[in-house]
Amino acid sequence: MLEVARYQAERRTLGAVALAGGLAAFAALFLAVGPSIVAEADIASLVDSYPPALQRAFGLEAFGSFVGLLATELYQFGWVLLLGVYFAYLGGGAVAGEVESGRAEMLLSTPISRARFVAENYLALAWPMVVVSVVGGGVVGVGAAVVGESVPLADLLAVHALGLAYLLAVAALGVCCSALVDHAAVAQRAAAAAVFGLFVLDSVVGGTDYDALGVLAPSRYYDPTAVLVRGEYDLLGAAGLLAAAAVLLVAAVVAFRRRDV
Repeated sequence: MLEVARYQAERRTLGAVALAGGLAAFAALFLAVGPSIVAEADIASLVDSYPPALQRAFGLEAFGSFVGLLATELYQFGWVLLLGVYFAYLGGGAVAGEVESGRAEMLLSTPISRARFVAENYLALAWPMVVVSVVGGGVVGVGAAVVGESVPLADLLAVHALGLAYLLAVAALGVCCSALVDHAAVAQRAAAAAVFGLFVLDSVVGGTDYDALGVLAPSRYYDPTAVLVRGEYDLLGAAGLLAAAAVLLVAAVVAFRRRDV
């Protein structure tokens, strides 16, 4: 069972470790300098100088505390934007890349259905997500204790658990793009551009008369600042992200069944 998912997950292990190492280094750097920034910098004046859209996009209203700075620098920027774009890009190559390499034709000549092929290639993306989340959460938890800052464990666990729902949704968007087009590079760029574009759109229209335009942005339903600063867990938003991931995955299966390989 899950032979395709296991094989693809193993192929992604090195990249997952490298990604986790990079984010861990970024987290460690922030933990080293973050307390001094909060203590010495005039955060309020700095935040007021930024446009309102930018303040909303990165949760800059909470910049004045260590936890708020952590939520903005590491999670709002690192998780929501960078990892969101990365996993959308990764999902964009999940199906189309296998078709281009010829592995899809070989696998589909065996008793593996197209639905299973798509689903297991998507499932394999969960492995690097878990690696990054576990390593990143561990570094933040231990590092905060080392520098003498308090990050509630429940909130730290919640921000990573809810983050997985967000990453699963953007990866599903990538897989859907991957099932629709013939070239992996096209699907990867389209998925990454969609996630980034929706993030920017939601940042610009949020709180305005055009707020409804941002309802399709996955980033609207994952707010690390609310979790870490205010202890607010948007479980309904996470459920919506998982539902969206399921719908996109079904759409990917339907599209791939109609394609020639």
